[in-house]
Amino acid sequence: MRSGPTEQTRTDSPVETMMSWAVAFRLRQYAKSSLWIVPLLGLVLGVLLAEGALAAEEADWRPGGWQYSATTASSVLSAIVGAMVSLLGFVVTIGVLVVQQATSSLSPRYMRLWYRDRLQKAVLASFTGTFAFAFSLLRTIESDSVPDMGVTLAGLAVAACLLLLLIYLNRFTHNLRPVAIAELVGRMGAQVLLGAADRIRSSAPREGAATAVPAGGPVTYIRSEHGGAVQAFDAAGLEATARRHDCVFVVTRPVGDFVPPGAVLIEVHGGVPVPDPRKVTGLVALGAERTIEQDPAFALRILVDIAVRALSPAVNDPTSAVQVLNHIDAFLHTVGGLDIGGGRHVLADDDGRPRLVVPGRTWEDYLQLAVTEIREYGAGSLQICRRLRALLQDLLDALPADRLPPVHAELGLLDEAVEREFRDPDRRAAARTADPQGIGGGRRPRTAPSG
Repeated sequence: MRSGPTEQTRTDSPVETMMSWAVAFRLRQYAKSSLWIVPLLGLVLGVLLAEGALAAEEADWRPGGWQYSATTASSVLSAIVGAMVSLLGFVVTIGVLVVQQATSSLSPRYMRLWYRDRLQKAVLASFTGTFAFAFSLLRTIESDSVPDMGVTLAGLAVAACLLLLLIYLNRFTHNLRPVAIAELVGRMGAQVLLGAADRIRSSAPREGAATAVPAGGPVTYIRSEHGGAVQAFDAAGLEATARRHDCVFVVTRPVGDFVPPGAVLIEVHGGVPVPDPRKVTGLVALGAERTIEQDPAFALRILVDIAVRALSPAVNDPTSAVQVLNHIDAFLHTVGGLDIGGGRHVLADDDGRPRLVVPGRTWEDYLQLAVTEIREYGAGSLQICRRLRALLQDLLDALPADRLPPVHAELGLLDEAVEREFRDPDRRAAARTADPQGIGGGRRPRTAPSG
């Protein structure tokens, strides 16, 4: 006889959740996107290196010729301190320009990835470290005591900072184009997708084991006290908890979904005893916005946003949208070649028994996300129609038969859009021509039957 469901809400206190997996995940996310933590470490390192240089100076170890007058040393170090402050302001100005461009011609969602740029943090840390190094040495200069080695090392640090700045500017000017960002985001999304597929494959139930949620047992609903987007969950921790309590966890929301306060976050099927809801919800990270760690669809969302922004009347740049479609094409080929299940994944423990059921996205979900909005906003562009058709035909040629029905459906929707937007027969025929370059690539012969 099936017992009725019970309700357990999250009532954890800050002390109890301080060391939970979700809190640790959010702290890692903050550290990754923070622009001040690494520069602060550079500041501390600069002070420590200055103390080391002074200690070496006291040991009277320095190559010949590393000698400066007090006036020269003071002037050099003062100039370095001022230059580092100016360069910091210069890099901050570049950051403001990035924000402006991202919000006007790219996607605001991309900013979450841009904040993580390691080279940018290294440049800021080198400036703050050199500033702290030079300032620490400056206070030790006296008429009869000059840190000769430190002054020389400060000059070398300035040279290294300038080299890093040139590398940063080169990367900034080349990698802030929509096509460069699309390549970066598409590659990150594919890596997350492949990693998720590997984890799901390694944790799949053994052959012959039950893969459905057990029926007839008690069901406990664990609700979220606070709202937020599902950023990630600790699959290993949830599996271990489910095994310890001999139950099955069913996560009700996929990564990327927004969970309103009070919504059911996890269903607990069985359980002896019922797991502590505070510990269970501590294994699911909620935040203000999506992250890419366990959400490859977020990368696809950014790519579509960039393409749609390029198609807006304010920008009117269909060629950039076509270039972004190149990377969407590659992403869809990666998704289509993986076994991503039918919308949910069942993960098992070491004994092969199902312990965790998590919702996922189907191939159709990814395909619709990739092409729907671009088709709707770009239906009047000859380039977009031709490139979309080439993308869909590429998928027909490359993917297995079970992936093809949604592709045929999208081709039908594209035909309807072309029929609606192009009344002239000649223009309609041109719009129905598959062209991998949008315009200029020419018609390509089909290399395989569409099934």
